[in-house]
Amino acid sequence: MFKNLRDRLTAFKDRLSKKVEEEVDAAPEEVEVETVGAAAPRPPSHGEVAPTPPVDDRRAARRAMRKARRGDGGAEEAAAAAGEAPVKPTEEAFTDSILGKMIRERKLDDLLDDLETILLESDVALPVAEEIKEALKGELVGRRLRRDVDMEDFVEEALQAAIRKVLAVEPVDLDAYIDSHPKPVVLMFVGVNGTGKTTAIARIAHRLKKRGLSVVLAAGDTFRAGAIEQIDLHAQRLGVKIIKHQAGSDPAAVAFDAVEHARARYKDVVLIDTAGRMQTNTNLMDEMKKIKRIAQPNLVIFVGDALAGNDAVEQARAFDAAVGIDLAILTKIDADAKGGAALSIAHAVGRPVAFVGTGQNYEDLEPFDPDWMVERLFS
Repeated sequence: MFKNLRDRLTAFKDRLSKKVEEEVDAAPEEVEVETVGAAAPRPPSHGEVAPTPPVDDRRAARRAMRKARRGDGGAEEAAAAAGEAPVKPTEEAFTDSILGKMIRERKLDDLLDDLETILLESDVALPVAEEIKEALKGELVGRRLRRDVDMEDFVEEALQAAIRKVLAVEPVDLDAYIDSHPKPVVLMFVGVNGTGKTTAIARIAHRLKKRGLSVVLAAGDTFRAGAIEQIDLHAQRLGVKIIKHQAGSDPAAVAFDAVEHARARYKDVVLIDTAGRMQTNTNLMDEMKKIKRIAQPNLVIFVGDALAGNDAVEQARAFDAAVGIDLAILTKIDADAKGGAALSIAHAVGRPVAFVGTGQNYEDLEPFDPDWMVERLFS
């Protein structure tokens, strides 16, 4: 999962950390601090320049600090090597002291451009790639960095923070939403053909049934050959009620009947399948608008294929413009080596990705959040 992007981000992180370390090592060294219990060093005489520790000694000090933060018992070693008390983790990586090393933008421009290229080649949408680049620049440039931080850890955490920033969309807890709203809660699913929309509906039905909720499926894709049979088979396997009409019938009528059935039988949730055609199909979008007007769903859920990359982002934008989407589900993410759609969709439409499909079974539906994504990019 995300192997291509993960490997390229790792290589970029290594190059960037080396560049930042070179900048720190090239700066004049800090004033020495008196060590408790040791004799104070002799101040330099008039005109004499205080000796600067060799670069290798300073790097050894940072390695010792890294060992101390990992809990390897190197706190005393780190303090002795650096000439001061151990530094706490990266929230204290920066300092207001004029002795800290300020990272200059011009020193990092080429590397930041490389990051943007890496993201674009991984199907990340251009505005998202630019925002990650700018967020990382904001984490690094123009701030004074302590000399005793571990550069690799520091750069990785700065990159993670930049990615979390673009994924920071107000989340929707579907379970809590359903629990807190009058029944039946109506969910309408939209997306193009081949994204795994019907399977995603079945997975949601399985998830809700496990929570003890009653579910009604609406076979609203009356256009595609075999679509009604496909969702009917899922209903039989899951043991849930399905409302279906003949192929070619009005999908809005199917949705209406499903909602009315749920109200009459005191069912908890209605899941409405819809026809999937290209997002540029005007008739499809008009049909979506009619179903929404008739069924009045509580939430409209976009289902996108993670392997589609930037095209999934454009699909989400088109459906959002036509009917408004409230959250998204990304399917086939277990086979996605790039990760561009997962990084881009929430930012593009301002709606959260709630779940990702991670396999072939009903249980293979995982909640999505920024930490989930970051963990898999930097594991």
